[in-house]
Amino acid sequence: MNGNKKQVKVAILDLYEGVANQGMRCIREILNQYSETQALDLEVKEFEVRIEKQVPGLDHDIYISSGGPGSPLDTEGMEWEKVYFDWLKRIEKYNANEGNQQKKQVFFICHSFQLVCRHYKIADVTRRKSTAFGVFPIHTSSSAENEPIFEGLKDPFYAVDSRDFQVIQPHQNTLKKMGASILAIEKARPHVAYERAVMAIRFNDNMIGTQFHPEADAIGMSRYLQTEEKKKTVIENHGIEKWRSMIEHLNDPDKIMSTYAHILPNFLNTALSRL
Repeated sequence: MNGNKKQVKVAILDLYEGVANQGMRCIREILNQYSETQALDLEVKEFEVRIEKQVPGLDHDIYISSGGPGSPLDTEGMEWEKVYFDWLKRIEKYNANEGNQQKKQVFFICHSFQLVCRHYKIADVTRRKSTAFGVFPIHTSSSAENEPIFEGLKDPFYAVDSRDFQVIQPHQNTLKKMGASILAIEKARPHVAYERAVMAIRFNDNMIGTQFHPEADAIGMSRYLQTEEKKKTVIENHGIEKWRSMIEHLNDPDKIMSTYAHILPNFLNTALSRL
């Protein structure tokens, strides 16, 4: 370890269940880039939650819980979920202890976000009528005006969205009791009679999550979508225009590049300021 660098311990909870993905690569790259630019000694450890039932202890400063495949409803009661929510309860108990001045900071992404919304019963988690897949505008709420993770982003900002499920119909009384606030919702769709999904929530001072993928990087995602196998899959499932649109949005510096450069780095900035 370089003695001139501040050491920070980060845990990544991997919920991808061994399925090939871009999410873990992107999270690793953001942490590597952040470590270099901030001259930090980031000690990063990964935990395979769904297969190995691994979760971190309380010896980390920052926790990032990933996206993942499948239904956030069908796994309720499974052993790995029990282990996962036991970890969450330990974090809550630690942060609630006034004697622990340095609180544990947690970020939930997509599948993790859906699981936690279901766990806290702060909204309905349901299957979408059709898969959301692409680069879409995200609109911030009035509660996000002073939210540091959105600092430097426009309203709306753009993000990669890839999901078959959604968080809708927030339960306002539960949110209020928790001290939680909705930070962002999905784009308006006036041509369909469906409620706009919740896209980001601050659960409390130390926990926040997004329905979208803030970790998605433009260059890596663009290369990935242009591989023959992935291009074929996207075109078969969503059409050639969707594929072209994604490539175009990924190459726009005001869209995914901006989201990648701001949200998780802003979260890390905020987390470090509280350590």
